[in-house]
Amino acid sequence: MNRNDRLLSAILEQQESQTYRRQQWEGTLEDYVEMVRRNPAIARSAFQRIYDMILSYGYEEYTEDREKLVHYNFFDDPANNGKDAVFGLDRSLMKLVHIFRAAAHRYGTEKRVLLFHGPVGSAKSTIVRLLKKGLESYSRKDEGMLFTFAWRNPEPDSGSEWMECPMHEEPLYLIPVEMRGALLDEINRDVPPGREIMVDGDLCPFCRRMFWEYLQKGGGDLSNVFNNVRVRRLILSEKDRVGIGTFQPKDEKNQDSTELTGDINYRKIAIYGSDSDPRAFNFDGEFNIANRGLVEFIEVLKLDVAFLYDLLGASQEHSIKPKKFAQTDIDEVIIGHTNEPEYRKLQNNEFMEALRDRTIKIDIPYITRLDEEIKIYVKDYNPQRIRGKHIAPHTLEIASMWTVLTRLEPPKKAKLTLLQKLKLYNGKTLPGFTEDNVKELKDEAAREGMEGISPRYIQDKISNALVSEAGEGCVNPFMVLNELEGGLRHHALITSEEQRNRYRDLLSVVKEEYEDIVKNEVQRAISADEEAINRLCANYIDNVKAYTQHEKVKNRFTGEDEEPDERLMCSIEEKIEIPETRKDDFRREIMNYIGALAVEGRQFDFRSNERLRKALELKLFEDQKDTIKLTSLVSSVVDKETQEKIDIVKNRLIRNYGYCDICATDVLHYVASIFARGDLKAEKKS
Repeated sequence: MNRNDRLLSAILEQQESQTYRRQQWEGTLEDYVEMVRRNPAIARSAFQRIYDMILSYGYEEYTEDREKLVHYNFFDDPANNGKDAVFGLDRSLMKLVHIFRAAAHRYGTEKRVLLFHGPVGSAKSTIVRLLKKGLESYSRKDEGMLFTFAWRNPEPDSGSEWMECPMHEEPLYLIPVEMRGALLDEINRDVPPGREIMVDGDLCPFCRRMFWEYLQKGGGDLSNVFNNVRVRRLILSEKDRVGIGTFQPKDEKNQDSTELTGDINYRKIAIYGSDSDPRAFNFDGEFNIANRGLVEFIEVLKLDVAFLYDLLGASQEHSIKPKKFAQTDIDEVIIGHTNEPEYRKLQNNEFMEALRDRTIKIDIPYITRLDEEIKIYVKDYNPQRIRGKHIAPHTLEIASMWTVLTRLEPPKKAKLTLLQKLKLYNGKTLPGFTEDNVKELKDEAAREGMEGISPRYIQDKISNALVSEAGEGCVNPFMVLNELEGGLRHHALITSEEQRNRYRDLLSVVKEEYEDIVKNEVQRAISADEEAINRLCANYIDNVKAYTQHEKVKNRFTGEDEEPDERLMCSIEEKIEIPETRKDDFRREIMNYIGALAVEGRQFDFRSNERLRKALELKLFEDQKDTIKLTSLVSSVVDKETQEKIDIVKNRLIRNYGYCDICATDVLHYVASIFARGDLKAEKKS
């Protein structure tokens, strides 16, 4: 067996023959009716199917700012390893799913056009793409199966033996309307309220002609119709134009409504003798082929008015008007998306009231939660995808921070900075702010997230930094920030110099924040000596215990009893800004905490108290900073002993914080320069 044969064999082994056979199922109409009786979900409407598809992936409930939210796992794109995952839009997606739920129960929203509205790059197209891919995948599964039918060709010599329904209609449409009642009552007997199967459509013009032709040949006997029909499993596919349609506006001169509802096949007029014969018509418009599934209108509000009229009937009456034929029933979800300028134009156009009345607008804003924004870039720029270049820690975080800041409205509360507002939105607690305060901040900024920098701009600039010659194999935050700042001069969506200057000022804000982040990391790396920090902690606890119990401390060196070391205790407490007036409360709090652990039979560990841990680390850093002589890096004159200590710190950065050798060296030099500037300022003051 040669190599190609082995590859083909491997592919064939992966094929699940049983699943494939089920997807190719064919049978009589009677077989199908029996299947529906056993499993009514087979004959669901398009809205019921899309709602069930989303729920089939599960969901998680959580609370944010005292509001109950639901995260639907479907939008993580689990079927495609998260390639089109949507982050940070749970509120908008909840509204969308609620609309699908109401439509599944036929409460009225099934008669509306769903309009995704938001700024460029806010994931509108991604959400629709997820829904389309999801429907394709769901139709291949047993729980998502649906069926259509084909007619026996009355003239088999003229083509294939079977002729597909051109609109892939529900097979129950073959049962005359006046005869469906008893059948549907039987099918819906055990169906939950609100989810009953309702077959209220009629056959398309082509199938009506075939129906009456076989009915006449059978002398009015319906069995002759049913005997010449074959029911088949239907697999939705955008590429095959089955159940999934996409329409994109072209220039006004080339727009033609037949692209939506089909057109006459002039070649077949000579065969059938009339342009009103449905056999001489191509039912291949986007509305036709999207029947049973979903149709997407890209930039829907750029459509010519004639197209929008077709939308009105398709949404409200669930019918379309092909040229020269009667109204034709459709069953599909209609989703359009548009940007802000086109939507404002719709609002100002008094002639478009009918469309506005039939539209449900769903705002898809930019993300305003930092952690969710970071996920977008981690998905695209991770070690699995980026080979040969290392992305330094905090690079994506700092770029995301700037992006989110551009989308936030300045807070109205005094003494609250925009950066603090970002941190509150991201779940961080700040003194004096409760969940109610955060909710108030969001309520007072109704348009937050509808303006600002798009993720696409960030992705472009990160890509530029990755292919840049600078960096020696490592991309750091400053390289990306420089790209972001440089691109502002030519950004097509920045409309004023004032806006451009505001974005530049926000770059300075995130640079200062980055400075604080890396200073803290280097401090923790320097003070990461477990033995030293445990000794310092034990010394502090001994002194606090003596202080709170009004005792003395035995000097371990001289053996004499001494007063508690107030200088030591204060030097640790000031690192976390414990004021002089609160030091007694803090010390009693520590001792009460130790006592509570002892009652439970647990031993005290400084790591279990976040504030004390931070204070001890900062104190140890201050004590060791001078022995390491980090500032000597600036002068490039480092003795062997100091270099060994610096190498230990660098290895801790690599091991504990995700740095590589290049960016660990860079960040140490950067932090050294910060301390050098601080020392210089201190000398000038003295």
